Amino acid sequence: MTKKLYQQIDLTILKALPNPSSEKYEMKIKVPEFTFLGVHEQPDFAKLYITFYPKGKIIELKSLKQYVYHLRDIIVSYERLINIMYDHMMEVYQPDRLRVTLICNPRGGISSKLVIDSDWKDRGGEDKYKDYPERDDEWGILM
Repeated sequence: MTKKLYQQIDLTILKALPNPSSEKYEMKIKVPEFTFLGVHEQPDFAKLYITFYPKGKIIELKSLKQYVYHLRDIIVSYERLINIMYDHMMEVYQPDRLRVTLICNPRGGISSKLVIDSDWKDRGGEDKYKDYPERDDEWGILM
């Protein structure tokens, strides 16, 4: 296995398909066995949750799987990783809303949950969705 730095994460792996519907809907994706190399080159394990409100494009799931596998040999902090993944998905899919949640398994007795939502004003959104706690509970990932 060749270890790579976060600058080598390849967004071109992600592919989009045309959205088959002009109606609003929500797509939820769970990656229960998400792995990458932490900054000390030790494996990190997490659950990745993606909530996606498509516009013209949808996520091609096979390419998402290939992207996730690609991250297994990337040396990166999970704080940087969630931001990179979010930026890549926003660029490729241009959704109405994208929410990425990364729940990292305990390391040294401490677990972490990171969340980015395109709806947040601080992220350029409109704060039009007020469902953050309820959505987390729906996934069973409240901390």
